[in-house]
Amino acid sequence: MRSIWKGAITFGLVNVPVKVYSATEDHDVELHQVHDADGGRIRYQRRCEVCGQIVDYAHIDKAFTDGDKTVVITDADLKSLPEERSREIDVVEFVPSDQLDPIMFDRSYYLEPDGSSPKAYVLLRRTLEQTDRTAIVHFALRQKTRLAALRVKGDVLMLQTLLWDDEVRVADFPALETNVKISDRELDLSSALVDSFAADFTPGDYTDEYQAQLRRLIEEKLDKGDAIDTDATFGATDEEEGGGEVLDLMEALRRSVDRSRSGSGGESGEKKTAAAAKTTKTTKTTKTAKTAKSATSTAGAADGDSTTRSAAPAKKRKKKDADAEPEEAVRRGA
Repeated sequence: MRSIWKGAITFGLVNVPVKVYSATEDHDVELHQVHDADGGRIRYQRRCEVCGQIVDYAHIDKAFTDGDKTVVITDADLKSLPEERSREIDVVEFVPSDQLDPIMFDRSYYLEPDGSSPKAYVLLRRTLEQTDRTAIVHFALRQKTRLAALRVKGDVLMLQTLLWDDEVRVADFPALETNVKISDRELDLSSALVDSFAADFTPGDYTDEYQAQLRRLIEEKLDKGDAIDTDATFGATDEEEGGGEVLDLMEALRRSVDRSRSGSGGESGEKKTAAAAKTTKTTKTTKTAKTAKSATSTAGAADGDSTTRSAAPAKKRKKKDADAEPEEAVRRGA
C-alpha cells in the first residue's frame, strides 16, 4: 500500500505521527465508452468557451461564479489557507462509541505509526480500547475540512471520515404517520422467520455476483478473439511528507493533564518555553466552537520515550497529482 497523507494525531500536547492509507479498494470492472463502429475510445475534451482551445490540466484553475462575477482561485490560493497547510489530526473530544450513528460514516483509512518509536501510537490505541471511547477528530485533506471518528480495529488505529450533520437527510415519510396495527400473532410469525435466517455475519461468504458475471463475459469474448488491441496507462499518487520537533511523551502527558485540570489553559510551574497559541475550529450543527490552546510545561522526570511534535511548518509536497485527481473524482462520482 502507498500512503496518501502524513500528519500527526494531537491531543493535549501529545503527538502521534502517522501515515494515512486508504482502507478500502474498488474491485469493480472498469468500463469506458467506445465508438460502436470501430471501437475507438471516446474521450472528453476540456475546451475553453472563450478562446475555443483545448486546455491541459496544468492550465486549469478553479473558480466560483456568482451571477455575473467569476472569482478565479488558483492552487497557490488554496495552499495559502491555514486549514490546507495543517498536517495535524486534532482530537476534539472522546465520546462513547455507541453514540456514533453508522449513517454518518463515509470513508475509512488505516493509520500507521510514523517515526522511530510506536509507543505513543500504541498508548493511544490501548487507551481507546480500555475506555471504550471513540475520538472525534478534525483535520484537512485534499482541500476539504474533515470531521472523523478515530477508533481501533484489531491492532490498528482506523480513521473514518464522518458526514457533517446537515449532510444527513431527515427521513420524513407521510406513509409512516398512519396508525398501523400489528397483532401479536403477526409479530410472533415474523420473529420466527427472522430466527430461521439467523446466523453470524461473515463478510467472506458474500461476493459481487454481477462483477463475477461481467468478468466471465469479458473472458468469453477474449477467448473468441472478439477484442481490439489497445494501450493502457496507469498513474500513481506521490507520498506527501511531514516533520517536526521532539517532545518527551511522559512530559507531554503530564502537561496535558495539568492543563486540562486547571481549566483555564494557563501556564503552571517554571516557564521553559514561550507559549504557542493554536486555534482549532470544529464545525457542528449550527455553531462553531473555538478552543484556545497554549503550550505549558511542568517540572518532572523524563522517561526517555519521545514523540514528534508537528510544530515546524510542513514540507512542500514533492508533486501534486493534478492529472490523476480529477480522473479519480469522475470515476468515484466525487
